[in-house]
Amino acid sequence: MHNRFPLILLLAGIFLFICVHPARAQEIRANVSVVAQQVQGVDKKIFTTLQNSIREFLNNRHWANDAFTPAERIECNFLLNITGTSGPDTYKGTLTIQATRPVFNSGYVTSLLNIQDPNIVFRYVEFQQLEFSDTRIVGNDPLASNLTAVLAYYVNIILGLDYDSFAPRGGDMYYKKALNIVNNAPDGKDISGWKAFEGNRNRYWLQDNLLNAKFLQFHDVMYQYHRLGLDVMYDDVAKGRAAILNCLNMLYSIHQDIPNSMLMQTFYSAKGEELLKIFSKATPQEKSRAAELLSQMDIPNAQKYQQMK
Repeated sequence: MHNRFPLILLLAGIFLFICVHPARAQEIRANVSVVAQQVQGVDKKIFTTLQNSIREFLNNRHWANDAFTPAERIECNFLLNITGTSGPDTYKGTLTIQATRPVFNSGYVTSLLNIQDPNIVFRYVEFQQLEFSDTRIVGNDPLASNLTAVLAYYVNIILGLDYDSFAPRGGDMYYKKALNIVNNAPDGKDISGWKAFEGNRNRYWLQDNLLNAKFLQFHDVMYQYHRLGLDVMYDDVAKGRAAILNCLNMLYSIHQDIPNSMLMQTFYSAKGEELLKIFSKATPQEKSRAAELLSQMDIPNAQKYQQMK
């Protein structure tokens, strides 16, 4: 008994530690693809190694403070299409990012983000460690750091949108982290996408819109669309659809103040096809109202919405 007593204390301590500090699953479950069919004169094995490194960087890192169960991990796709080189070990291309959220009581997943970033340039030497620090984003080599800064930026945008969809203003912390990356982003003659003057559709403008008081209602929309709309539709389709129509009215008030914003474009890129399906079986009045609003706000797809009437 004398010998077992310290062991009992040790086991009790371990049990208490586990209760107080539950094991945390990572927040992101990212599928990563690196495509480099257009690149000539480079050993293609490098891109397989890069793909594995990006997957480990995204999936093995803790990005949030909350504990996520494996079932709660956010499903994402990151497709890096390398289109060429711009110097020794330096590549350029586009990054397509998609993220989804499960809908309550159903096997359905809804798109949170579906975006393509055309401003990707980075330096990568095979087997180099992909590193990122919130406090030292530029690192020792801005071109090498640009890749991890871009990836971390989009993870925070995804987390923000996901948290917004579960709680009012739930994503603010992550949008602020994205802002911190923008403010301290790598700089260089080939690096772009981080600054306001470089265009009206880039990383700067997306986080700016998400934190801008003029878009305050957007965060209410994200919560109501998902929690009062989609998550309710399993039990009451009409009630859920009515909440989503109310969200369109809220979005229209934003659109009237700030037409053609990047945030609205990003929302409809993720939700356009879904909205068509939601209102395809609505009442004639709801269908007509949805078509009227959507065709004014999402002009590239106006014809599709008009056909709902």
